Amino acid sequence: MRPVLIPALERIGRAALRSRGLSSRHVDTPLGPIHVYDGQGQGRLPPIVLLHGVGSNATPFAPLIARLQPHVRRIVAPDYPGHGFSGEARAEVTPVALFEAMTTALDGLIDEPALVVGNSLGGALALHYAITSPDRVAGLVLLSPAGAACRDEEWSALRASFELHTRADTMVFIERLYHRVPLLARILAHELADATVMRRAPREIIASASGDAAHPPEALAALPMPVLLVWGRSERLLPDSHFEYYRRHLPHHAVLERPDGLGHVPQADSPSRVANRILRFAQQLR
Repeated sequence: MRPVLIPALERIGRAALRSRGLSSRHVDTPLGPIHVYDGQGQGRLPPIVLLHGVGSNATPFAPLIARLQPHVRRIVAPDYPGHGFSGEARAEVTPVALFEAMTTALDGLIDEPALVVGNSLGGALALHYAITSPDRVAGLVLLSPAGAACRDEEWSALRASFELHTRADTMVFIERLYHRVPLLARILAHELADATVMRRAPREIIASASGDAAHPPEALAALPMPVLLVWGRSERLLPDSHFEYYRRHLPHHAVLERPDGLGHVPQADSPSRVANRILRFAQQLR
């Protein structure tokens, strides 16, 4: 079934973000033009970059953006190639190609060191950017980040969880994303897969990713900027070995938290709690 309701809700979300003063524009990358929300804040805290997970897009960050914007100088939230309002990619979207394309985009967008916030695949991307461009990252917030090493059986199970061929498959997947599944997600389950992880770019990312292609321990340990990792106790999508990998290898100054009531997408479970924690962290960066 061709998705109808989800794209309509995304257009409503884009209109709401535009009403808050965020522009909705496209910038070029090696994989083709991508859509970006970009707008001024009303505060003095550093600019914030928000990076979403595979199959998602920047628009669902809207409740978080509404809470961050009064306190920061600027907000940048891109859609990856083949996600959200970005067009289909010019080539296959592997993790390596995605990271290269998004690094090019962020290099062109960021004009001062920013607080980079990434969820899931966005966490892996945020780490890549911090490792390769540390002078552009004032601080790093990782919300259930992907990109850790894991065993073959864990990776096979994780990849299989993205095979959403029936509504029942989709409901199981949704249950793994949230601490408590929103009613709207249940209502939209019949078209969620086709509108998200079953699109071409997400399928290519998942198919070409590997449990062995992790950020090297020495690169993680050498991160110079402040780091906050939030891994909710209701995390049910990524294996616990991901958290343990980051616990072992992130630098000693990194702060790791396991709060109750948050799942794989904590900014959806409680945008207020997540925004408040990000803002407290950002206060340290001034």
